Amino acid sequence: MKLRLARRVIDGAVVVAVEGELDLYTAPVLRDEVREAIRQDGPRLVLDLESLSFMDSSGLSVLIEAWRLATGDGGGVCLARPQSPVARILATTGLDRRIKVYPDVQAAVDGV
Repeated sequence: MKLRLARRVIDGAVVVAVEGELDLYTAPVLRDEVREAIRQDGPRLVLDLESLSFMDSSGLSVLIEAWRLATGDGGGVCLARPQSPVARILATTGLDRRIKVYPDVQAAVDGV
């Protein structure tokens, strides 16, 4: 499955819904979207991972880059609704201690 992205702004935060698989081939697509979202809509970024079925180390590097870009601009990044396989990777790598994970999008928007 290819990667599909949808961007919207909620309460001053830009929310990017990520659907599909985030791997070596699709990571550049999300990287470009994150850069553009921060540039256009500001550094408060929420990645909605509810429909992300797979993520490898390439996806982790995009999340780290998103965190660096957003915090460098005075904002932040939060993750919302990761499914079990993705949540496991976040926990195993410890990334969930650097980037906050929330059970729903509104909580993530409020937390970013």
